[in-house]
Amino acid sequence: MSSQYLPQKAITFPFWILFLISLSTPHAIAGRGASHFPNVPLINQDGETVHFYDDLIKDKVVVVNFIFTHCAESCPLETSRLRMVQDLLGDRMGNDIFFYSITIDPAKDTPDVLKNYTEKFGIGPGWSFLTGKESDITLLRKKFGLYLEEIQSADSQDHNLSVMLGNDKTGQWIKRSPFDHPKLLANIVGYRLFGGTVPRTHAKSYAQAPEAPRFSHGESLYRSRCASCHTIGQGDTIGPDLIDVTERRTPTWLSRWLLEPDKMLEEKDPIAMALFTQYSEIQMPNMHLTPEDVEALTQYMRQQSQAKNSQIN
Repeated sequence: MSSQYLPQKAITFPFWILFLISLSTPHAIAGRGASHFPNVPLINQDGETVHFYDDLIKDKVVVVNFIFTHCAESCPLETSRLRMVQDLLGDRMGNDIFFYSITIDPAKDTPDVLKNYTEKFGIGPGWSFLTGKESDITLLRKKFGLYLEEIQSADSQDHNLSVMLGNDKTGQWIKRSPFDHPKLLANIVGYRLFGGTVPRTHAKSYAQAPEAPRFSHGESLYRSRCASCHTIGQGDTIGPDLIDVTERRTPTWLSRWLLEPDKMLEEKDPIAMALFTQYSEIQMPNMHLTPEDVEALTQYMRQQSQAKNSQIN
C-alpha cells in the first residue's frame, strides 16, 4: 500500500472531526531519551533479542503499548484498532514509523505465542511483539507512566490501556487511548510527531463547520466496539461479516453472545466454538454491554443489513 501520510502534508478529514480533535488535546510529555528509558533486553516474536532503547526507539517515531495475548476483553480490541492505524500508515510502517506491543505476562507469552498472535491479527512489517523478564517489563511500564500500582496483585492482569506515541529524537511523547479514531492516531504519528503544523492561513471559521453527525446509541456502539473486527456487508475481516446476523442467529443466542461471549466459550456452545475455530481462535471480547446496549446494537445491525440488501436488490 502506498503511503498516504507524508510528514510534509497534513491528513485531511472532515472539519467536524478536526473540531472534536481540538477538544481532546493529546497529553504531551517532552524530554525523555536514553537518560530516562532503560536499555533492557527483550525478545521479539521471531526469537531475536533486542535492546529497548538502542534497538527499538532511539531516534525513531514509535507507538508503544502493553497487552497480553490471552486477554479476553480489551487487548483484542486494542490490537484490532491499532491494526487499522497500521493500515492507514501503509508502507511507512517499518521505514520511519514503528509499533511495539509488549506483553505484561511474559510467563505465558513466549515468542512462539506472540508469533501466533501476530498471524491471527494479520500484523504487518514494522510492528514487533515483545516479551522479556517481568521485572524489566514492569520497569518499562513505570517509565512510561503506565503501571497502575493500586491494582497490581499476584493474580491481577488489569493494566493501563493507554498507548504511547513518541518521537525519541525530539523528545515528544503523547499519551492517547488506542480506541481513538484511527485517522486521528495516524495523523498524530505520521504528521504531528514529524513536526507538522496546520497552516492557520487556511483555517476555517467555526461558523462554516457542518453540524457533527448525530449517531444513534446503536451506531456509536458499533463504531467503538465492533467496527475494528467486523463489517456489515463488506466481507469478513478479523471476524465474520455481520450482515443479516440478526436473521441468522436467534435473538436469545445473539443477545447472550453479545453480553457474555467468554462464558459461552467456556461452556463450549457449539456455534461459539465454530466461530472461534473458523476465525483463527481469536476470542470475542466481553465488551460489558448492558441489555439496553444489546437491544440498540442489534437494532442498528438489522437496519444496516436491510439497507445493504436493498442496495443489492
